[in-house]
Amino acid sequence: MDPNIRRLKELKQQERAEVIVGRTGLTEGVLEEIDKNLRKKKMVKVKMLKTALKSTGKDRFTLAKEIAERLNAKLVEVRGRTLILYRENMIMPTVGEKVENMDNGD
Repeated sequence: MDPNIRRLKELKQQERAEVIVGRTGLTEGVLEEIDKNLRKKKMVKVKMLKTALKSTGKDRFTLAKEIAERLNAKLVEVRGRTLILYRENMIMPTVGEKVENMDNGD
C-alpha cells in the first residue's frame, strides 16, 4: 500500500464515520454525500448499519465493493460494518452538474 494512503488510513481510523448508510440502503443521496466527502478529503469513512445490509440483501463486503465501484474509488479497508474509501481528486462534474463541451475548435 502507498505510504500516503496508509498514513491517511491510520488517521481516518481514529475518526468517526462521515457518512452512514441506513435502512433505506444505498440511495443516490448517500452516494452524493460520499462523493462530496471524497472530493473534499480524498478519503472517507462510511458506516453501514445492520438495517442497510438487511434492506439491500447484501453482505458488507459486497455492498462496500459496490459503493467503491459506483464512485470510482479504491476500497482501502472493511472492518466490521465500517469501510474506508480513497480516491485521488479528479476534475469531474459533481452529480447533477452539466458537463461543458470541451471542444474549443469552433
